[in-house]
Amino acid sequence: MALTREEVLHVARLARLAMSDDEVERFRGQLSAILEHAARVTEVVTDDVPPTSHPLPLVNVLREDVVEPSLSQEKSLSTAPESEDGRFKVPRIIEEQ
Repeated sequence: MALTREEVLHVARLARLAMSDDEVERFRGQLSAILEHAARVTEVVTDDVPPTSHPLPLVNVLREDVVEPSLSQEKSLSTAPESEDGRFKVPRIIEEQ
């Protein structure tokens, strides 16, 4: 699939790229080769290939959700610069109206 000069200029304009005449010709050849190579993918027979979402068979890769001991409220607030009513106190960023 050989691209025309106008198609390369159109893509360059969409990408907001300024190109010299030499660059247009160089990229015309390179982009044409890339598109020809990508078009060859459609020639591969995939009738017997089932659709997949991942190349490897994966079964639940997450760990079990088990309750474990954690920090107490007092211990987690002990390193906070400020706390109030059992919560971290942070500077106000939204003004009340």
